[in-house]
Amino acid sequence: MVDYLHSPLTVVLPTYNEADNLPEVVRILRNLRLSDLHLIIVDDGSPDGTGQVADSLVREMPGRFKVVHRTGKLGLGTAYLAGFHLALQERTPAVVQMDADLSHSPGDLPRLLERLAECDVAVGSRYVPGGRLDLRWGRGRRLLSWWGNFYSRSVLGLGLHDVTAGFKAWRRETLLGIGLGRIHSNGYIFQVEMAYVAQKLGYRACEVPIYFEDRTVGRSKMDTQVKLEAAWRVWQVRWLHRRLTPEDRSRESETRMPV
Repeated sequence: MVDYLHSPLTVVLPTYNEADNLPEVVRILRNLRLSDLHLIIVDDGSPDGTGQVADSLVREMPGRFKVVHRTGKLGLGTAYLAGFHLALQERTPAVVQMDADLSHSPGDLPRLLERLAECDVAVGSRYVPGGRLDLRWGRGRRLLSWWGNFYSRSVLGLGLHDVTAGFKAWRRETLLGIGLGRIHSNGYIFQVEMAYVAQKLGYRACEVPIYFEDRTVGRSKMDTQVKLEAAWRVWQVRWLHRRLTPEDRSRESETRMPV
């Protein structure tokens, strides 16, 4: 059995205008003293210089820190897919996805890795006992977030409580089995599609309670329009993957980097 907490690990961080937050995220991750930490930053041409900040951090972790510079704001989903493809090439047993704005506490990472011993993906969840949202969230924002999860779970029949969660630890073989080429969503519906495909393919998910803190620096990229668009795209996800079964797991040993 793999000891994921003490094995090599790749963390994928998509960024857009996170120049003020990125150094702190990297500092905390390094202070966790994980045995062999690899970092992949996927920056969407941030006008605030996030890409340049990431480049300067590379010198502190030579050989274990990669930066992907993309031209323009191409979306969260494609950023994660690009990072996942590179992470699979690193061949680390676990791949973690998380936000770079400190909403996901890097200190929770070891708890997710520990749960990988018993499941195929560990999900940092706001909506299981022990999980919490920042008290600074207003009632309307809380209701919208709760409704988005309830709606997606109901339409897709998902067992997860936090289907839009962006803090996850994946086993490498789970990402390979999903077959990243079959994931088509961009934006925040990407999280829902990944959760749905994983469940349809028979992968086990564990939810780990986390405290989701509101960002203190910068502005959120999530707004009401984005969430409303995601709502109708849930039906697209259902239709596209409705016939998947565990027999459809990808048999490829590797995936190719998207062009």
